[in-house]
This record gives sequence, structure tokens and C-alpha cells, in this order.
Amino acid sequence: MLDAATDAFFQIAQFHRLLFLVGGVVLGLVIGILPGVGGLAGMALLLPFTFQLDPISAFAFLLGLAAVTSTGDTIPAVVFGVPGTQASQATVLDGHAMAKKGEAGRALSAAYVSSMIGGVVGAFFLALSIPVLRPVMLYIGSPELLACAVFGISLVSILSGNSALKGLAAAGFGIMLSMIGADPQTGDMRWTLGSIYLYDGLPLMPVALGLFALPELCDFAIQRVAISRADPQSTRKGMAQGARDALRNIRLVMQCASLGTVVGSIPGLGTAVVDWFAYGFAARTIKGARETFGRGDVRGVIAPESANNATTSGALIPTVAFGVPGSASMAILLGAFLIHGLVPGPQMLTSNLDVTYSMIWSIALANIFGAGICFALSGQLAKLATLRYTLIMPTVLSIVYLGAFQGNRDWGDLYALLAFGVLGWVMKCLRWPRPPMMLGFVLGAIIERYMFISTMRYSWEWLLRPVVLVVLVGAAIIILQPIVAAFLRRRRTVGPAQSYSPGLRLTDLFAGLMIVLVGVMVSMATSFQDGARLGPMIVGCFTFVALILVLADQVMHRLPKDTELSVENAEEALKGHMDLVSSHDGLSPGTVVLRGAIFFGWMLGFMALMALIGLIPTAFVFIIAYMRLENREPWKLVLPIALGATLFIFVVFHVLLAIPWPPTLLGTLLPWAKAFPSV
Repeated sequence: MLDAATDAFFQIAQFHRLLFLVGGVVLGLVIGILPGVGGLAGMALLLPFTFQLDPISAFAFLLGLAAVTSTGDTIPAVVFGVPGTQASQATVLDGHAMAKKGEAGRALSAAYVSSMIGGVVGAFFLALSIPVLRPVMLYIGSPELLACAVFGISLVSILSGNSALKGLAAAGFGIMLSMIGADPQTGDMRWTLGSIYLYDGLPLMPVALGLFALPELCDFAIQRVAISRADPQSTRKGMAQGARDALRNIRLVMQCASLGTVVGSIPGLGTAVVDWFAYGFAARTIKGARETFGRGDVRGVIAPESANNATTSGALIPTVAFGVPGSASMAILLGAFLIHGLVPGPQMLTSNLDVTYSMIWSIALANIFGAGICFALSGQLAKLATLRYTLIMPTVLSIVYLGAFQGNRDWGDLYALLAFGVLGWVMKCLRWPRPPMMLGFVLGAIIERYMFISTMRYSWEWLLRPVVLVVLVGAAIIILQPIVAAFLRRRRTVGPAQSYSPGLRLTDLFAGLMIVLVGVMVSMATSFQDGARLGPMIVGCFTFVALILVLADQVMHRLPKDTELSVENAEEALKGHMDLVSSHDGLSPGTVVLRGAIFFGWMLGFMALMALIGLIPTAFVFIIAYMRLENREPWKLVLPIALGATLFIFVVFHVLLAIPWPPTLLGTLLPWAKAFPSV
């Protein structure tokens, strides 16, 4: 094995192969920056270009792209609060909070160094684990995978901070959203409301961008200032401090990289949840993290960024050893295996061991090159946080729409983006935790699928398997611990029950509406077939009860308006909220609501104009209109930005990705207009 690893290194180190590797890295960084595109589209785009290459060069090109997509997506996550891919959702929480404090350079630098180390560590574990993990992978079945998914759901208690009940209710609602569409066992349509778009369920990207991207951009527009109002650190100082932060927390980096490799090796989990797993792990194991995470703690950036780059190595384990793709991107890599005459399985660990180790070297070198490129640019990228909102907002919004459109490439993607954008903004303003809803949405379908398989194959005896028992007991402890702790904390800090002043307030309306919505969904679920009804009814009833408890808790344990908590207790309640907090300093509630309505009005206007003339022309018009009407930006800035952004969108999405644009009113009325892109 050592001889094969050494031989593979010298093969991958040849100049022409390094060029292919670096080319894939650069493309991966660019794709990672674009919200919603991700490594899957990039690998599908590049696969035909590898047909004439030798296997080592081809895999260097493809893995160079796949390995660093999670590095490039850090840029929009930190600077704009927009997750570039699903792997950067957790990075938004502390990374964007740091950018608001003028520490974007520090956050980016810490992320890149952590990503590099995490990617290299993941490649190292991959090199050691392929022959060792074969018997382990053969032992793991659907019951163990189900237990791991349930354990992932238990992390909502950590991601919810001191709002454990709200977190459980949000997670339950997220699981219910994941069940929308055709039931995989019976084919019964669940909560589709007769919409063809919902037959295959809600796609991930419109939901993720709606919950996390639009609320941040909305608050950005409401405040009408630069993202960072603090004095920015000098470029050199911020980069140096971020690098020191990553090295100072090297133990956390190693732990999260190991976690990322393990989670990535489990088919079905991968990049969709690994960042939340790592974030929750750090929040639970680091002393004092619950008081600082979500408020600009650099360790909240280091943990997910160390893990998400290691998932590529983890996903390669079942792909190479068993021919079972560990992620969607690895499914495309399997196509490359067949094209080059390679068969996943024992041959990759014997006669083709040099090719296997060349993949490992490709991942390790790609992470080093990718982090180096981004580290060199992080100082300049951090300056984007100091620009006026009208200079960057319209371009970012246009790309967010394009990213959401990658879900099903249907008009429904844009409706879903807008709906979840409003929901996410309301949750953020009312301090309902959004991470549990996202985690529930991602893991819901996985839990339902593995539960069906486990029950059909093992009946209910799967609950008695040793690994399942241990994991489920651990999940139960994790879920119950913060609920009990919150109860004891209230008894200790507030005092006797007579100090409360029960009563309803306008902020309780959201919980009431959620109760009505979930109640209607449960009522509709009673008409589903037996196989399709079990999951929705169990989760729906649980969520309904949790929401009622949340509302009762808010109403019955409300302090009188003239009662002031101590500063210490008030700060503790705020620190327990592990999500970004809306900051509308100096603005009245009426002004906030009005500016929020104007922001979402711009969104509706974008969609209306898109229906008329197409997405690419709309981006050009929208950028000009927003910059001129919102802040009267000079034409010498407006036209170059509008033309540059539109040209970029045209080349990437129309020429390279060949997006099938939806029909427009102009194209229907004037057939000759169809000659123009996206019309």
C-alpha cells in the first residue's frame, strides 16, 4: 500500500495532471460561490471533457472540483449571509455575524485554513479506512442508518439554544414539509394541493435559500447600510488572526474533520447535514459555546468548515469500495469509472490501487490549492461587506433567484423561495430557531425511508439491535437534557409563579397560525392510505402538541411589562438563541414592516417581469431599477454593474449550464422573441 501511495503521488504530480487538478479547483471555487448550483451541476458539466483523458487525469479534474466547492461557498455565506451550497448553511450563523462586526476577513481566513486542514485530514482517513471499513460498511444496515438520522434530529436541542420546545416544533414542521409529495411506498399524494410541482416534493435549494438567504438580505435592505457598520480590520491583521484561530483550535478541526469523513461515508446523509452535525457537536463539547455561538464566535465557523470539506473523502469510501455512491456527485463519478473501464469494489483495492490513491492525493492537493487561492483573495473579498447595499443587493438577489431555480427548474421554485423567505424572516424577527426546521426537512425523508425498510425487513425487532439501542438512547438524552435544564433555569432565575402576568400579545399570532396550519395538515393526513398515513400522523401530532406547549408557555410565563429582568438573565436568554438575530436599531416596528414589505415587493416585481420577458433580461432591468430607485446610484456605476452581472449570468447559466428557461408572455405573443436567451 505504501508503494502504491508513493507511485500515485508521483503520477499525480506530473505537470499536465496538476494543470487539470488546478483547473478543476478554480472551476469548483467559482461554482461554490454561485448559490444553488453546487458540485453536482459542475461535475455533470465537466464529465464529457474527461472522456479522452487517462483515468488519473480525469479523476484529478473531477475531484479537484468536488473537493473545493465547499470552500468557495464560504464567500457568500460569510459576506452576504447567503449559503452558496447546502454545506454552508451552518457557516452563515457565526460567519455572517462576524462580517457584521467588521471581521469578515478573519472569518474567511479561519474558514479557509480549517477547510484545508479538514480536507487533508479527510483524505488521510480515507487512505487508512478503505481496507479497514469494508466489514464495518457491510454490517451497517437500514436500522443503523435510521438511528443515525434520528440522532441527527436530536441535535435540534442544541441548535435551538434555550428554546428547546420551539426547536422541536420547528423540526417537526420541517419533517412534515419533507413528506410533501408522492409517498414512496404507496404512491399516495400527500399535501400536494393538486399542484404537479409538489408531486416530487419540495426541492432543497428554494427552501434553504428562502429560510436563510432572503431574511438576511431583507434585513440588509431594511437597515439600508453596509453589511458591516463596524470599523473593518486591516486585511493583513484579519487574515493572520483567522489563521491563528484555526491553528489554535486544531483539536476541534481534527474532530470535525473526522466527523465529516464518517458522516460523508453514510449514503443519504453527506453534505446536506454534516455542517449542522459539526456545529451541534462543537456547541455541545466546547465550554461556553452555547453563550457565544450564533453571535460571531469564530469556532462556529471553524467547526462546519472543517467538516464539510472532509465529506468528499467520506463519500468516496462506499463509492470506491462498493459502487454505492455516497452522494449525488459521487453518482456522477461512478459514471466516470465506467467510462474509463474501472469497476468499483475489490479491484480498486488490489490491481487498481494506484488509481485509488491518486484520487486521495487529488483530494488532498485540491484542498491545499483551493484554500491557498481563497486565502490570497480573502482580504479583498472581505471588503465587499463595507459596500453600500445598493451596489451589491440587486446582483446577489438575481443570483439567488437563479440558484433557487435549480431546484426543479420550474416556476414553483420561485414561489417556494418567496414563501419560505417570508417564513424565514418572520421566524428570525420573532426568534424562532430556523436551523432545526432545515435539519428536519433534510432528514425527514431519510428517516421515513429507512423506517419503512427496517420495519418491512426486521418488523420491530430492529429496535433491539445493539448499535440502534445505544444511538437511540443517546438521542433521547440529548433531546431531554435542554428541556429539563430550561425548566430548572426558569425556576432559578425568574422566581415564583405569581410573578408572571399571563396574557396574549401580537407576537403570539405566529404560533397560533402554525397550530392551525399543522392541525389542517394532520386532518388531511387522516385521508391518506395506511402506509402513507403513519409517518405524517405521528410527526404531525407530535408537532401539534409541541406548538400548543410553546404557545401555552409564552402566554402563561410572560413577565409584566414593568418587570425588568436582571442584565445577566437578559443576556443569558439572548445568548441561548443559536441563530442570527434581526438588528433594527433605531427603527420603529412600523418602519421595519414597511421596508420589509417593500423588499418582498421587489421580489414580486422580479417574478412578474420574469414572466413577461424572461429571467436574463429581468436581471438587467432589475439591477438598474433597484440601484436607481433605492439610492439614486450614478449611471457610471449602474450600467457597468448591470452589464457585467447580466453577461456573467448569460455565460454561466445559459451557455455553460444550458438552463431550460420557462416560457414567457413575450415569447408566446411574439414568436421571434424566442431567439433571445430565456425569453
